[in-house]
Amino acid sequence: MSALISDDEIKYETELVWLEDLDGLDYVRQSIDRLPTRRGKPAYYRDGRMVGYAVLAPQAKSSPASGTFRRRVFWLLPHDRDSVPDGLYAMGAPAEAVDPRTIEPGSKGRKTERSEGGPPSAAMQELGITLPI
Repeated sequence: MSALISDDEIKYETELVWLEDLDGLDYVRQSIDRLPTRRGKPAYYRDGRMVGYAVLAPQAKSSPASGTFRRRVFWLLPHDRDSVPDGLYAMGAPAEAVDPRTIEPGSKGRKTERSEGGPPSAAMQELGITLPI
């Protein structure tokens, strides 16, 4: 879950590679996976699809026990809002989900009104601020 991702775990990220256009995605799920390399597209074994992944700097160390690297992977499940707009996540979002527009290398991102599927707050409406669609 994104709340469980610490800044220390992602400090060696140098780049995020997106496999899909983020314009149509209100949120993405993120997790830290143990992967055999610092860079390159990792194998994907979950249901759904991978939408992005992190690339690590050469300074990133592998685990002494397994030889693997802890890298962030971004993904969506078949029942997520982009595929089923009126489904389980029509409002709200999974715990590990964040707005992809708030993610940068080394920054875990955050939830937004957009990622939560909610309407703009009264303060946003008063200021005339609208979320991108």
